[in-house]
Amino acid sequence: MLTIVLIILSILLIVISTSRFSLHPFLALLVACLFFGFCSGMAPETIIQTINIGFGETIGKIGIIIISGVIIGAFLEQSGGAYALASQVLRVVGQKRVHLAMGVIGYIVSIPVFADSGFIILSSLNRALAKEAGVSLAGTAIALSLGLTAAHTMVPPTPGPITAAGLVGADLGIVILIGLYTSIGALVVAIFFSKAYAGKVYIDPQPEQTREKIQQKISEAPSSIKSFLPILVPILLIVLRSIADYPTEPFGTGILVDFIFFLGNPVTALFIGVLLALLLPKKLDKDMLSTGGWVGDALKTGSVIILITGAGGAFGKMLQTSDIGEILGSFASDYRIGLWLPFMVAAGIKTAQGSSTVALTTTASIIAPLMLVLGMDTEIEKAMVVISIGAGSAVVSHANDSFFWVVTQMSGMNVSQGYRLQSVGTAVLGLSAMILLTLLSFFV
Repeated sequence: MLTIVLIILSILLIVISTSRFSLHPFLALLVACLFFGFCSGMAPETIIQTINIGFGETIGKIGIIIISGVIIGAFLEQSGGAYALASQVLRVVGQKRVHLAMGVIGYIVSIPVFADSGFIILSSLNRALAKEAGVSLAGTAIALSLGLTAAHTMVPPTPGPITAAGLVGADLGIVILIGLYTSIGALVVAIFFSKAYAGKVYIDPQPEQTREKIQQKISEAPSSIKSFLPILVPILLIVLRSIADYPTEPFGTGILVDFIFFLGNPVTALFIGVLLALLLPKKLDKDMLSTGGWVGDALKTGSVIILITGAGGAFGKMLQTSDIGEILGSFASDYRIGLWLPFMVAAGIKTAQGSSTVALTTTASIIAPLMLVLGMDTEIEKAMVVISIGAGSAVVSHANDSFFWVVTQMSGMNVSQGYRLQSVGTAVLGLSAMILLTLLSFFV
């Protein structure tokens, strides 16, 4: 009982210090580590040693991967590649199916680009298309928002799911495959919600830029094929490695398989994505690669995520010293909630403090030592746990989430409309994903 109380108090400490007192999540997680360690009776030297080991092991697994991902996102954003991706989706989907188009565009762009940035980048395009189609901005904005959220929480190489996969020890290729299935299925439901429910709330698009100006931006952007490559190639390489690692050895053995394993290693695959991203600008300027350029700005963003991730790993290592594994494992077994346990923990943390990344990191840290106790020991089961955490980290976006304010303020929604549309929409998205994941668990 003492262990459960201490963990609840530690999580509350993280939530209250970050949301109410605006303490940086990195410091909040470290304070939680110290609080849990001292209150559980650990020796001071052991507490510091555990924090150092947890922090170092976590950063060692995924630090370079996160950095590579944010660099790819920065080049897509700054070069106009995101506009090129949007333009191609519009050609395929059709400009009249605006809700579907914005959902798909948001989904693709958010794989390398953070959801907040993605919404800001695509806001002008969204307004122009909504005006041209004669529909409410509310519906298309929520479609865009939920598309961004789906990939942001469930599809690597977005930093959050990569972090969770690293902490849980899941195969990234399998995580990508299950994440694509779950998130795309949930996105279909979310787009229907956006059109049938959110679209009924009328907000005048009032485009900030004319369609001609947006077309000019698209014409100046790199080609859509070139813009897709930094996203598509790393994903394909990682998935190919996972297929090569199947017990049936589909590619046999030898030099070819060794080469596939090398290229499909997430570090190698994402670095290849970075090299492809360098081809996006019309002219690669050395200033883009400098401390004050695109790479420098990306590293500032990435460093924050890495610090939070490392502190989350330290918190998880601290929890491994307790008997929480046996307690939660027994609870999950008694009530047969299985995959729903990580979902509920992530949803609780996300709803309480606002950040999906913190929810993913903290939940993965809590669940990682429980995998064997929960009976989640195969590669597929580990991957499903990661996606269940991702689905939970989408639920729900409200006033303590910066993305909530980006969506509402840039779409002309008041707070009440934001809760009715954005908050309910993220709940629909997360629950839909979790239901699809539960159905999948019956067949694999």
